[in-house]
Amino acid sequence: MTDYWFYHLEGSTLEGVLPGLLEKTLAKGWRALVKLPEARLAELDAYLWTYRDDAFLPHGRDDEPKADQQPILLSATADSAEGFYAVFLIGGAEVTDMAKAERAMVMINGRDSEDVARERVRWKKLKEAGADLAYYQQNDRGGWDKKA
Repeated sequence: MTDYWFYHLEGSTLEGVLPGLLEKTLAKGWRALVKLPEARLAELDAYLWTYRDDAFLPHGRDDEPKADQQPILLSATADSAEGFYAVFLIGGAEVTDMAKAERAMVMINGRDSEDVARERVRWKKLKEAGADLAYYQQNDRGGWDKKA
């Protein structure tokens, strides 16, 4: 069963933390799926190419050639986690078939009350289903404190 780790962003934006989490994912040799709303896809794709001058974060989109070869795949439509060790869920995104993924990272925008409420519902449903859950809240220094 997939472990679900909830990351509640308080002081940083998604763009401020996602590249670091993706770097750690790649350093472990894991392939990652990043599922997000269509409206954010092009923006995040462009950002990941330019987020730091001294780093390269190899990724692609599922609507581009050789998507199956990308170590990090950005998608607004993927419905299966097959072939991915890690799945990042952004903006309420869902992946129906998570059976093959080891870990899902649910990113919560703490500045958006709708996002927080939606992810509380997801947490409750997963807890009732017996999923392994962890909840990390961002602290004042930008690090993560495990709260549950």
